[in-house]
Amino acid sequence: MTAANPHSAARRRTLGRMAALAAGLVLAGTGLAAAQGRGAAGDGMPEAFRPGEIIDNGHRFFGSVSRGLALTVEEATRRWGQPNGYILGQEASGAIVGGVRYGEGTLYTRNAGQRRVYWQGPSLGFDVGGDGARTMMLVYNLPSVRSLYRRYGGVNGSAYFIGGFGMTAVVNDDVVVVPIRSGVGARLGINVGYLKFTDQPTWNPF
Repeated sequence: MTAANPHSAARRRTLGRMAALAAGLVLAGTGLAAAQGRGAAGDGMPEAFRPGEIIDNGHRFFGSVSRGLALTVEEATRRWGQPNGYILGQEASGAIVGGVRYGEGTLYTRNAGQRRVYWQGPSLGFDVGGDGARTMMLVYNLPSVRSLYRRYGGVNGSAYFIGGFGMTAVVNDDVVVVPIRSGVGARLGINVGYLKFTDQPTWNPF
């Protein structure tokens, strides 16, 4: 019988440890790459929503099935394409020729999560009084969630009203935000000056 070589046994144990360590590093690297991929997707440009999804969510949000809402969303799709985010929330406004508007809601995206958002801004109207309304806002060309937080000016010729829903558009660079308001909430919706979106509430409309 040949005696076992102690040096060979020690070498085999060392090689086994090195193989196990290498396998662990490979698995760790794979997990890190997957996590980085998920982070990049979350921080990148949100994916678009189909008009049917927006209409269904709008019907649930406003509490009724309305042909006016469907036509309004279809008109927005015709003008600006498919949104890659939308906001559901509530707002209040008041005007004596000039007015202010405050709102808060949640921004929904397909692959970048949900964020609480707030908006404020001066507006122009032609009547006296105030109103509160549920509001849906479609967001187009949003490069990232953080990019929403800035000022948006009104787009000339964007006012649209049908079936109890009013729609306008405000823009900053390539990002377009289209507020859709129902009932009396559309009163100042077609006369908005600009909107400022923030991640915290504020009383300053400017």
